[in-house]
Amino acid sequence: MTSTKKSLSSVSSLSLAVIGLGYVGLPLAVEFGKKRSVVGFDINEKRIAELKAGHDHTLETEPEELQAASLLRFTTQLEDLRACNCYIVTVPTPIDEHKRPDLTPLIKASETVGKVLKPGDIVIYESTVYPGATEEDCVPVLEKFSGLKFNVDFFAGYSPERINPGDKEHRVTTIKKVTSGSTPEVADIVDALYNEIITAGTHKAASLKVAEAAKVIENTQRDLNIALINELAIIFNKMGIDTEAVLQAAGSKWNFLPFRPGLVGGHCIGVDPYYLTHKAQAIGYHPEIILAGRRLNDNMGPYVVSQLVKAMTKRRVHVNGARILVMGLAFKENCPDLRNTRVVDIVTELQDYNCQVDVYDPWAAPAEAQHEYGITPVAQPEPGTYDGIIVAVAHHQFKTMGAAAIRALGKPNHVLYDLKYLLPAAESDLRL
Repeated sequence: MTSTKKSLSSVSSLSLAVIGLGYVGLPLAVEFGKKRSVVGFDINEKRIAELKAGHDHTLETEPEELQAASLLRFTTQLEDLRACNCYIVTVPTPIDEHKRPDLTPLIKASETVGKVLKPGDIVIYESTVYPGATEEDCVPVLEKFSGLKFNVDFFAGYSPERINPGDKEHRVTTIKKVTSGSTPEVADIVDALYNEIITAGTHKAASLKVAEAAKVIENTQRDLNIALINELAIIFNKMGIDTEAVLQAAGSKWNFLPFRPGLVGGHCIGVDPYYLTHKAQAIGYHPEIILAGRRLNDNMGPYVVSQLVKAMTKRRVHVNGARILVMGLAFKENCPDLRNTRVVDIVTELQDYNCQVDVYDPWAAPAEAQHEYGITPVAQPEPGTYDGIIVAVAHHQFKTMGAAAIRALGKPNHVLYDLKYLLPAAESDLRL
């Protein structure tokens, strides 16, 4: 413990690096960069060039904010990390095609940090993982590449990200932050570090595993709540009852939770539960409820298409060869984030019916949509073209258009499906 006290000095002496400058890492680096020297590191040279030019294509950080972070510098060079002694890792933690956790970015980032790790350094992880991943998966990599011993020569922290893409009200500084450390002393240092920028305050968890578990259940809980509402929507549709009307009525009670049905994608809610279920299965427990909710939510795309096809058939609109417009590709409204968007499920299912599908999203970067999903969004839909229209994402541009302008995009006999309750009930043919 003597060596620990000698090597772990005050928070003010920490030289900070943020590893990974995406939706999570950049806002964090910017806030710290307003108060202390920060090295922002990313392996994507194009991303670094963009940030050096004062632009963030994710739109999470405004040019003015980048400029205000005068103590932040960007780099792709490993050597620039050697002067740092505290590293915050904010890389993605996706799932693979079999819905298993893919820790590749996290392991690669740990290798990078391990190559520059020195005695007394602290590595803090923000990436969403299953309980135990920091100590069981990341720390051994740090030890291997540094030759140092955990909790003797270097230390770890875990502070789960709580970024909500596209949300300009709930920002990194205004969302309470969970912190933790691999020793009580390190936990205090990590907590004090985040308190420099988090105006909403912090919650110091009892251990790394507690902090990891807290993060993974936040989104698992939301996933299950949405799955329940999705199942209710399916039931009410079969009964000819308007789901939104039911939810508004039920919502008149003070403690009714205001969830809405829909597609569940994105980098968190549609992914994190699989991290928890993976770990549960690894320790011999088969989770029932969590996986049932995931199956239901993952099948909402095909369900939406089946409803559209039925409505088109009833109107004698030929499904084979039909022109369909899908409005929105991002996983949520008013942001360009395409990660794990489940709108793709609708597009794929429609193509299986031999429909010609156009996707329109004023927020989505065409190059990214093509690279990630093989979809090239149309620049502007042509009026009077479509047999079916699906409002899949509630972008403010679509709300501004209104029902008449959206209807004008369809042929005289078309079906309009409003997934997001963007329009009044009487203005659409179908609602989820």
